[in-house]
Amino acid sequence: MSAQRGPFVYGDRVQLTGPRGKRYSITLVPEGEFHTHWGMIPHSDIVGCDDASVLQMGERAEFFAIRPLLSDFVMAMPRGAAIVYPKDAAQILSLADIAPGMRVVEAGVGSGALTLHLLRALGDSGQLHSIERREEFGEVASANVAAFYGEQPANWQLSIGDFQDVLPTAAEQGSVDRVVLDMLAPWECIDAAADALVPGGVIIGYIATVTQMSRFVEALRASGRFTHPNASETMVRGWHVEGLAVRPDHRMVGHTGFLVTARKLSDGVVLPELKRRASKSDYTDEDVAAWTPDMVGQMVKSERALRKKVREAQKFAADRLNPGGTATNSAAQQAAQEETNER
Repeated sequence: MSAQRGPFVYGDRVQLTGPRGKRYSITLVPEGEFHTHWGMIPHSDIVGCDDASVLQMGERAEFFAIRPLLSDFVMAMPRGAAIVYPKDAAQILSLADIAPGMRVVEAGVGSGALTLHLLRALGDSGQLHSIERREEFGEVASANVAAFYGEQPANWQLSIGDFQDVLPTAAEQGSVDRVVLDMLAPWECIDAAADALVPGGVIIGYIATVTQMSRFVEALRASGRFTHPNASETMVRGWHVEGLAVRPDHRMVGHTGFLVTARKLSDGVVLPELKRRASKSDYTDEDVAAWTPDMVGQMVKSERALRKKVREAQKFAADRLNPGGTATNSAAQQAAQEETNER
């Protein structure tokens, strides 16, 4: 997981910014070409250039070439499921206090965006175990991780299955430092997470809707095994700064999800009750019915769309892992053949 430095080489991921600020992400491969309406740049002309160089395309267009940051890579990589945006990933790393040497369990790997951030924060000395219910999502995430790091990290394990079934067999009780939940019904995983966490360990949930957040918070309280939960959301607003023209950007990254954090209590400890204003802390079966996964809704991609994303991610990784071209061409031909068969 060492930092990449020096001139571009085949297999590098490169971000190109055009004259109008539009960004393009490519992987350098032999005989590859980058095309726009401005013209064409062979990948061989990029190889050997220093990082953060300017390339000429045609007579008038200049493109700025630089290795992408992790946040750039995440926003451009193939997606099988919705990603955790960089603003939320940064908050997760901070609120959960993820640090090198820790043992972390992640439930709901999606397309691997949060996985990449967790691996970066844990370093070579930490361990990450990701658990995903859907095999297709696991394949996309695995390919994206390999494409970013150039290999499958030795300290990362990916399991396919339900969190409640996989975790008790994969981790001893009281052996996990952090549990990160990114799923539709995180309240179903509270007991398994509590068993695995060390006293003082952090559980953090990335929650999509208000109703899901409410149920997760109340379930944490009802378990009696965690501190009082904290809930928040993060919004990022950019600013336009040009001379005296200083104003907020017209567009901003608003709501993407809620974050709920709590810490594991030592066994046998009873947390003192907080003095709170009277509120509707109890609820009926009808209320709970409105919080079930079927009612809150889940966007599901078709099997065909998922298979296409898997092929895209695997070719994405093949270009990174095998810049020589043999495996890359094989992966591309296989992907093309599979897509033709589906038509």
